[in-house]
Amino acid sequence: MQNSARYTQETVLLDGEAFDGCEFTDCRLVYAGGDAPSFTDCRFNDCEWKFEDAAARTLGYLKLIWSAGAKAAVQSTIKDITVAAR
Repeated sequence: MQNSARYTQETVLLDGEAFDGCEFTDCRLVYAGGDAPSFTDCRFNDCEWKFEDAAARTLGYLKLIWSAGAKAAVQSTIKDITVAAR
């Protein structure tokens, strides 16, 4: 677990990591589809969120089904994500 760390202009690999009280500034945050990271009381300033490997393929699949006419399914997934985050 990373505690109270400050990251500035770095590429940070997120898979399986735990961050508590960390601050990210101008970072590239990369999630590749492994174990989900956890963030507790972290701050994000002007960061770029990147999805690679399995995570990128999942986003590609969502784009595919959206363009194939299954917009309601993608919208339902987004709704599930935003409700769970509250």
